[in-house]
Amino acid sequence: MVNSAAKLHVDNISLGFGGIKALQNVGFTVGHGEIVAVIGPNGAGKTSLINSITGFYRPQTGAIRLDGVDITPLPPYKRAQLGIARTFQNIALYTNMTALDNLMAARHIHMKANAFTSAIFYGLARREEIANRQRVEEIVDFLEMENIRKAIVGNLSYGLRKRVELGRALALEPTLLLLDEPMAGMNVEEKEDMARFILDIHERQKMTIVLIEHDMGLVMDISQRVVAIDFGRKIAEGTPDEIKQDEHVIKAYLGQEI
Repeated sequence: MVNSAAKLHVDNISLGFGGIKALQNVGFTVGHGEIVAVIGPNGAGKTSLINSITGFYRPQTGAIRLDGVDITPLPPYKRAQLGIARTFQNIALYTNMTALDNLMAARHIHMKANAFTSAIFYGLARREEIANRQRVEEIVDFLEMENIRKAIVGNLSYGLRKRVELGRALALEPTLLLLDEPMAGMNVEEKEDMARFILDIHERQKMTIVLIEHDMGLVMDISQRVVAIDFGRKIAEGTPDEIKQDEHVIKAYLGQEI
């Protein structure tokens, strides 16, 4: 039964590559305005799950619904237009462009002017450019990137590049934000900044967020519910306190027998 009140409904999806079963009947819902963390050991299928939600992978069985609408057949760009944005475990930025240009590149789905309309009336394209630049500048201010806005991304530190990638996702103006290990490789100070930004995004914009993260302290601090998967299967779901005490989660992370 579909939960019509859910922002995201993952309905028992399965994904395989030849003989490898990346996901096996994984299902859960994310309510409007929730922060839900997805945890699991390396190779558990977490990124495959994100790739399935964004349309990069197509599950062999099951369905994915956004606001009650089945988006399973839709390509990634259509899902982005519907309000799904993501960051990547391995940073995927235009490294030879500035931070500002990377954010502006994400605004393409909001741009209506084309070569034909611009040739007839340049003012339309000009107004659109100004409006999109204003939105990007708001994100630059929000993520405290004023000092790097014109810096070439490839010259930035790893932590700052992660921040630019978060900004690019926000530039899409999503209603569902998928964060694939946003704090991987960061030092303590950078992690604290990123956690603050995520909470601010959630509180100010009432954003629905699905977070993949290995830092269990962070997961327990900022998530409202946690979904645990292992070997492509969901092994537990509940509040952070419930997950901490779940024997299947303890086994998956610590290798203890139950």
